[in-house]
Amino acid sequence: MDIKQLTFFVTIIEEGNITAAAKKLHIAQPALSNQLKMLEDELGVKLIERGSRKITLTDAGKILLNKANHILELEQSVYKELGDFNKGLQGTLRIGTISAIDSTLLNGRLNYYNKNYPEIKYELHEGITPEIIELLYAGIIEIGIVRTPFKAEGLDVMYLEPEPMIAAYSLDYEIHNESNKISITDLKEKPITIYRRFEKLIISTCEKAGFEPNVFCINDDSRTTLLWANSGLGIAVVPISSLNLIMGQNLKYKIIDEPSLYTQIAIVSAKDRFLSAAAKNFLKMFK
Repeated sequence: MDIKQLTFFVTIIEEGNITAAAKKLHIAQPALSNQLKMLEDELGVKLIERGSRKITLTDAGKILLNKANHILELEQSVYKELGDFNKGLQGTLRIGTISAIDSTLLNGRLNYYNKNYPEIKYELHEGITPEIIELLYAGIIEIGIVRTPFKAEGLDVMYLEPEPMIAAYSLDYEIHNESNKISITDLKEKPITIYRRFEKLIISTCEKAGFEPNVFCINDDSRTTLLWANSGLGIAVVPISSLNLIMGQNLKYKIIDEPSLYTQIAIVSAKDRFLSAAAKNFLKMFK
């Protein structure tokens, strides 16, 4: 198996049939069919089912497609890293970032970076913290912007300032407390909406305070959590830097004064791995 065979295989799947793939690859259809058969013979599995108009992936083919895409992305990242090395400060900065992050947290640094390195382009991957770290280990990105908690093994980490969680709520709710801070017990019996990544942390904090939380909704994004709260659907419990992710006209908030609920944004890179000049200069802004 080699990169060319994987490229042939992925192109066949993307084009939907061997004829269209052969045309795109500028090779003869019989030659492409033979390459696919050689790949199947080498792996000892059938990769596709040939239909009259369109091919269908087998289960084995789905596994190979997923791995092949990662391998081809890694190949491209190798070319980009070498290109960065040869061009100095020209090239592409490959960053992975959690989507639920207030843009104002990074805008000042990004504007500064762009002003000082105007020839740098950006390739951005978004996902949850475990996905970003997986892309980092795979070499698809050079720098990750993630949020605690996460396992830092094999990573170089720079932590930003710790930040509290807040209770964000609409006019349909009221938390009777004159201060801008509340305790976790002020949320007792109130319907709360939480981001799945913080489910265990929030529930265990409530249980340590002596009550079982009334979890109204669990979802996969802090923005969704805030949108629900803005619509009057529960009280959102999110990190304070998430507050500006939506234009919430109805939202008020109070800081939850609970040390165990503090989290941090972290800038991570893989230990002992070559970083392009673009990535090194980006990291300098956080030191």
